[in-house]
Amino acid sequence: MIIQLKESISDSQKDSLIAEVNKIGYKTTEVKTQLGDYLIGIGKKDFDIRKIGQMEGIQDIHIVSDEYKLVSKKWKVSPTTIDLGDGVCIKDGDMAIIAGPCSIESEDQIKKVIAHLQESGIRMMRGGVFKPRTSPYAFRGMGIEGLKLWHDLASAAGIKIVTEVMQVSQIEEMYPYTDVYQVGARNTQNFNLLDELGKVDKAVMIKRGISGTIEELLQSAEYVFSGGNEKLILCERGIRTYERASRNTLDLNAVPILKAKSHLPVIVDPSHGIGIREYVPQMALAGVMAGADGIIYETHEVPEKAYSDGQQTLDFAQSARLADWIRKTFEMRKGFELL
Repeated sequence: MIIQLKESISDSQKDSLIAEVNKIGYKTTEVKTQLGDYLIGIGKKDFDIRKIGQMEGIQDIHIVSDEYKLVSKKWKVSPTTIDLGDGVCIKDGDMAIIAGPCSIESEDQIKKVIAHLQESGIRMMRGGVFKPRTSPYAFRGMGIEGLKLWHDLASAAGIKIVTEVMQVSQIEEMYPYTDVYQVGARNTQNFNLLDELGKVDKAVMIKRGISGTIEELLQSAEYVFSGGNEKLILCERGIRTYERASRNTLDLNAVPILKAKSHLPVIVDPSHGIGIREYVPQMALAGVMAGADGIIYETHEVPEKAYSDGQQTLDFAQSARLADWIRKTFEMRKGFELL
């Protein structure tokens, strides 16, 4: 069960509540976030919910059968909005577009990408300064100094930054310079990292694991939420299957399922999802029609010269067209939703 506590609850009222929940055989865990104070009760014994709900200091109480409690739609029916400030939001009923290179490479590259995003009306830029690479000899990013440079240029242009954090030690040093921490597919079940991201007051986007299930993605989000951070975004980026014709298999089934199971916004990554440049636009638009709240894709001035992932990266002309198509397709989707 999830018990939402009133801000005015006293220590004695809380102690009485915990004692009563424990008495019926439920283990209790208190969760404090930026937005609320909750008591999570875990147990299987049937009981009359009114016995708990009538106690002092309780704002609301819900029985949630899902293993993931706090990210479940069985508790919070209204969709969560992620407000990044300056009018930039990721939310249900809107279409967020996040674009940028796989890797942040240089000051000149950053400036060119920002100029392209501004021309295309895109307010969020993706890019990696810490890069998990299959080969230890591949380019692994510009590190924190690259992030600082990027932040100076992006903030001056009104662009929000989405970038990957790979380990606990990076969280604090990245904090002043990022708007959304990205947890990559290889770290989706790095529970130490997820625990620590629960302690920060910044948005976190969690990508689905390379072979992860929908349930495992939701459990990863539960780790962050239970640690105290409600600002969460889910990202479907394709999973590894036996198919070899594309880099991954973009599981668009996951989009409506995640939207049905969770109140968190859902983003689709067609670049990693299929890994082939000429098919990225089709999969992006398919993601829009599947019900996604946003699309994140890779763009570079000259993809063939990109330090990483050039084969799945759009050039600026392709990116501009895709951004326009995404918006038009979203308007079409809204029309269908009214039928």
